[in-house]
Amino acid sequence: MAARGTVVIDRNRCKGCELCVHACPQGVLHIDDSYNTRGYRPVMLDERNHLCTGCAVCSVVCPDVVFTVYRMALPAHPARAA
Repeated sequence: MAARGTVVIDRNRCKGCELCVHACPQGVLHIDDSYNTRGYRPVMLDERNHLCTGCAVCSVVCPDVVFTVYRMALPAHPARAA
């Protein structure tokens, strides 16, 4: 089972620099067609296919600290009997 996660984006702080878009290993970040209150086109999360793993690469590369990353705990696998 793959890791699952999500991100919450502070759209009004985002300047649309696209660093996170290019850094995202899952390719789930895109620049929105709409504008934020500062006149920038912010990043948006496309989770139609639930591919975000919560890896936090977006958060690490973001100069404007717009991401809050959540990672879901994976179910524990019971130890196999020998």
